[in-house]
Amino acid sequence: MNTTQAIKSDLFYIGASDRRLALFENVMPVPQGVSYNSYLLLDEQTVLLDAVDNAVGEQFLENLETTLAGRTLDYFVIHHVEPDHLALTKEVLLRYPDTQIVCSMQAAKFIGQFFDLPLKNAPRVVKEGETLCSGKHTLTFVAAQMVHWPEVLVSYESEYKILFSADAFGTFGALSGNLYADEVDFERNWIDEARRYFTNIVGKYGVQVQNLLKKAANLDIQMICPLHGPIWRENLQYFIQKHDLWSKYEPETNGVVIVYGSPYGHTESAATLLANMLAQKGVKNVRMYDVSGTHVSYLVAEAFRCSHIVLAAPTYNGGLFPPMETFMLDLQAHSLQNRTFAILENGTWAPQAAKAIQAILGEMKNNTLIEPVVSIKSSLKNDQLSLMQQMADNIVATL
Repeated sequence: MNTTQAIKSDLFYIGASDRRLALFENVMPVPQGVSYNSYLLLDEQTVLLDAVDNAVGEQFLENLETTLAGRTLDYFVIHHVEPDHLALTKEVLLRYPDTQIVCSMQAAKFIGQFFDLPLKNAPRVVKEGETLCSGKHTLTFVAAQMVHWPEVLVSYESEYKILFSADAFGTFGALSGNLYADEVDFERNWIDEARRYFTNIVGKYGVQVQNLLKKAANLDIQMICPLHGPIWRENLQYFIQKHDLWSKYEPETNGVVIVYGSPYGHTESAATLLANMLAQKGVKNVRMYDVSGTHVSYLVAEAFRCSHIVLAAPTYNGGLFPPMETFMLDLQAHSLQNRTFAILENGTWAPQAAKAIQAILGEMKNNTLIEPVVSIKSSLKNDQLSLMQQMADNIVATL
């Protein structure tokens, strides 16, 4: 059954959503699924803009065939070579052998690494500033290296003023009929997954995202068509500003997230007491997460969202509790900066957690550590309550 949706009279959405996928890139949970977006332009010459993952390949191929309605496929623009957008490339070329791939030079190399393709026409290699005219429509290509692979292009269509943004401005979550962000309650149901998508996939490349945002600012963009998630046609600045904050590593909110690890509950008890103290001092929306029971992708997203991060963990095998170490190393890998940290450690005979946390923080940029670092032995005692109060006071003072 054809599930194509018309975006304009000659531009169609032919992608599909996967609600069965458990782990995106076999790493990140996607409980709401994910969409793989593909677009087809029916101009004097036909243009396919990206393909999809194998998981939704049958639906995509049916959408492509029925929307072409007997026409040949002239061009296949590949903005990004990652397999969740490239997987159907060989199948497309077998069905439409006269098609010419249009991509960057490095993309052409990568495509050859993934496939031995039955190419009748050599790829048309384009670079920034070059164009593809299909008749009424012209695509102008813009380089977007390391957003989030080195071969990435985005393209700007001048008739409808559309930015085909590759993985930029993407979002986890399957589409349920509503194709556009203004057709859903994005702030309630989508923004957390948009943040988690950005921070875990593109977050490391803040400088490169800033470069792309500067280029995009010079374009009259009326619509953004990403490769994952809904299309933007209203209130674009809302989503662009979010990406500006995230890519500058600036927090969205002055708030506190407490991430704790606790094998037997004693560290959790101390972290809960700190949360209570903060609440009594007027701090709203404190969030607590068990590092052992929360996938690290959610924790990274929360660290990007909040200004203050409390890390509470025990010593383990003479070092840092492993799930906390994984979280910290992920923060470092994603270049998180401009945050205020507080540390609560636990250790029955030789506390080492704080030292290990500080060593990782020392490898990160532009972060602040609140004093005191509170060290408990086995469980929090009454004579340490003043230290906990001092930590809470200093967190509040810096909010």
